[in-house]
Amino acid sequence: MGGGGQQTDRIADTNGRFGTYTWEEVQKHTKSGDQWIVVERKVYNVSQWVKRHPGGLRIIGHYAGEDATDAFNAFHPNLQLVRKYMKPLLIGELEASEPSQDRQKNGALVEDFRALREHLEAEGCFKTQPLFFILHLGHILLLEAIALMMVWYFGTGWINTAIVAVILATAQLSIMLTTNLSLPCAFCMRSAVCMFMKVAEYKTSKFKICFGTCIGLSVCVSDVFVFLCVIPQGASASWWNHRHFQHHAKPNILKKDPDVNLLNAFVVGNVQPVEYGIKKIKNLPCNHQHKYFFIGPPLLIPVYFQFQIFHNMIAHGLWVDLVWCISYYVRYFLCYTQFYGVLWAVLLFNIVRFMESHWFVWVTQMSHIPMDIDYEKHQDWLIMQLVATYNIEQSYFNDWFSGHLNFQIEHHLFPMMPRHNYWHAAPRVRALCDKYGVKYQEKSLYEAFADIIRYDAHLKSHDSY
Repeated sequence: MGGGGQQTDRIADTNGRFGTYTWEEVQKHTKSGDQWIVVERKVYNVSQWVKRHPGGLRIIGHYAGEDATDAFNAFHPNLQLVRKYMKPLLIGELEASEPSQDRQKNGALVEDFRALREHLEAEGCFKTQPLFFILHLGHILLLEAIALMMVWYFGTGWINTAIVAVILATAQLSIMLTTNLSLPCAFCMRSAVCMFMKVAEYKTSKFKICFGTCIGLSVCVSDVFVFLCVIPQGASASWWNHRHFQHHAKPNILKKDPDVNLLNAFVVGNVQPVEYGIKKIKNLPCNHQHKYFFIGPPLLIPVYFQFQIFHNMIAHGLWVDLVWCISYYVRYFLCYTQFYGVLWAVLLFNIVRFMESHWFVWVTQMSHIPMDIDYEKHQDWLIMQLVATYNIEQSYFNDWFSGHLNFQIEHHLFPMMPRHNYWHAAPRVRALCDKYGVKYQEKSLYEAFADIIRYDAHLKSHDSY
């Protein structure tokens, strides 16, 4: 959630001394410019640091005034490093009489979940198997090569082009799902390294040269990983992570999860439609959204995401991301305009994006949209994730088709866990849920798709609002 900072942050707030605080006092500091968080009973003033947080200011803001321990553990692979450099932000700790959890959360459940995480870490479930991702990347490159060779050998006829479009869409979707599941780990490693370099600036020049060389190698490794996952997709790594981290931190929570803040084009859940109806909010024809529900998702990537990606890169000066993003389009058009010409190559590109978008939205949202969507309830990490998602039954096909997002529960509880280890964690998570009566849902792929169809009917039922 942070790291590093200015010593003056602490002095300005505590007059040079550490204090003890009640939850009531901590919960007063939730506004922009005045934000405190609690991690492992320690109170941190992150008011100024949020602007420098490598993971973005919003994700910390979502936890202002709360116990952020589980979110902190979830998003930082090197906890000891981050804890060390959070010390300048430390202003005190909770009073001894205060519980470790805020807002009447079940302390026993929270502690058991943390113990489960430690157990999984000890078993190596958070260690990546490079061969898995090398083979996965290999199959993506193979699909890209097959598509290009088919055009080369069989021409640009309608049937062959349709097959090529399906192959390209499959390759692109595989890249996107790999980014979705794997990039946070590399991004957080890179963020921690950058943070470490900032706070080490006071060291001697000789140490800085040696230190900088070692750290530079680590940054290079993570950048290669980002390159492999994002560049073939034509996206911005920073944009995706800042958006996706928020979704993991506060899933299905209105005004905090960007995946359910849909610019008034879709009003989701049971609470928002009623609210819009009472307030007579009619920014877009939301009372007719069931009619364009199956048209909207294919437009997500080709139109909305591409506009948002370029706007974000230009607005925030992410020029390196912009150059690599443009290289994706250059590569595509160099490969296919020689066969199709500019106009038909653009058409093929958009058809592939439409197919990829439909696939991606159904895979990622079939486990979220039918679940509880509401405003902040301040639930503990386990319950918050379990009420917002469910799993799809495991099979070789489901694993491939969803890019292991059939283990959405484990993906959300442990966002730094490599996808190939979800199956190992799932039985332990289910056992913990059974112990505390938390509903752990698993459905077939057919049932999950049926949920989306039923949800469209649910949208139609809100026409009267």
